Amino acid sequence: MAAEDENDKQEAGDEAERRVLNQDEIDSLLGFDYDDDSGANKNSGIHAILDKALMAYEKLPMLEVVFDRLVRMMATSLRNFMSDNVEVSIESMTSLRFGDYLDSVPLPALLVVFRAVEWENYGMVTVDSSQIYSTVDLLLGGRRTKRPIRIEGRPYTTIEQDIVKNMVEVVLSDLSAAFDPICPATFKFDRLETNPRFVTITRNANAALLVRLRIEMEDRGGNLDILLPHATLEPIRELLLQMFTGENFGQDIVWNSHFGKEVRHTDIAVQAVMHETEMKLGEIMQFKVGTTVILNCKPEDEIVLKCGDVDLTQGSLGRVEDKVAIKLSRPVSESAKESLT
Repeated sequence: MAAEDENDKQEAGDEAERRVLNQDEIDSLLGFDYDDDSGANKNSGIHAILDKALMAYEKLPMLEVVFDRLVRMMATSLRNFMSDNVEVSIESMTSLRFGDYLDSVPLPALLVVFRAVEWENYGMVTVDSSQIYSTVDLLLGGRRTKRPIRIEGRPYTTIEQDIVKNMVEVVLSDLSAAFDPICPATFKFDRLETNPRFVTITRNANAALLVRLRIEMEDRGGNLDILLPHATLEPIRELLLQMFTGENFGQDIVWNSHFGKEVRHTDIAVQAVMHETEMKLGEIMQFKVGTTVILNCKPEDEIVLKCGDVDLTQGSLGRVEDKVAIKLSRPVSESAKESLT
């Protein structure tokens, strides 16, 4: 019986080693769920691990305030630009990888690269074909029609590119004004590309914020995408973390004022340095009782008052009754005050 039990255990172990995962288990491990209409469940499996580095825009509350302000300003600016009623709305705000977005851009396309001057980085604006043809048709006096505009597969002409450039410059001007309440930002047109492969503003694996705006002009319109790599937003990340403009992240102003007053009553050690000299380590190792160290200074030379490594001021050495005193010859420098505070 003992031998039979041992054989059963051995067979069970061999069966466990030979066991192969079925397709459902593989899909669950990788994060795919083909029973769902979306085709894949990116909240589990390998997808969840790979997308963990993506910074969701919900963690930057001020971004919604900025783009809500942008929508209101664009509605007025584009109305003046096109001389027609224009409605602008936010269709989606998502975080994705830069390479995935470039792969999803349909061709032909017009991609405008702009430069964030203060942040020393770049962003991108993409205008889809429907919006381009609608804008060109409207500005060149086309007839109003409810029929959808035919999307042609030909490259865009110079006139169409110039019109898109002028429209994007209006959008960039409004985007700069939308960021002004948070921090100064200047977005300038850099170049216009027709091939996504030539738009290299960041690495394909880097995360980026994609804001898709819907522009409606009567019965026609299209989408305009604003893509900002997270590296571009990094210089103002702390400002974008605010829930409202001017938030101090829980700091107590009264406590800060009280702390500043109490610091001014703190005792610190001040040293009076007559002279400093540099010597070799070998010379110092030869010091003995009675060794004389000659300083390159005179009795009338000024003495430096220091607090740690900070030079405060200078003065001359003297005596008051039976105590050694120093008469200051200049006020405490402003740089020293800034270093101490």
